[in-house]
Amino acid sequence: MAPTATAAMDPSQDLSLCHKLRKPMVEKLRRERINSSIEQLKSLLCTEFLQQQSDSKLEKADILEMTVTVLTRLQQQHFLSQSLMKSPQQRHCTELHKQSSFCKDKSPVNGAPWRPW
Repeated sequence: MAPTATAAMDPSQDLSLCHKLRKPMVEKLRRERINSSIEQLKSLLCTEFLQQQSDSKLEKADILEMTVTVLTRLQQQHFLSQSLMKSPQQRHCTELHKQSSFCKDKSPVNGAPWRPW
């Protein structure tokens, strides 16, 4: 005899069904967040994008690569300007401070991204 809709479901089947229904919605939200962030990067770095490829559509990977390039260049310029202004002793102290703050920033509690699951 086939099971009916009124038959009691196994709790593990209920969890599995809930997961199957929720997974596509969570995935859609994740993709929307990624696309939104990539669009924000594109708008923040608009001048860089226009210089590179004004007539073709940029792929997401292109936007990410160009963002990394721009941020790396900015970081190098900042480091260079900071190192030119400081004495060797001040530079050493700054490096030690950067290393200690870098270790603190790696804590999973400090900057954990929001996750809907």
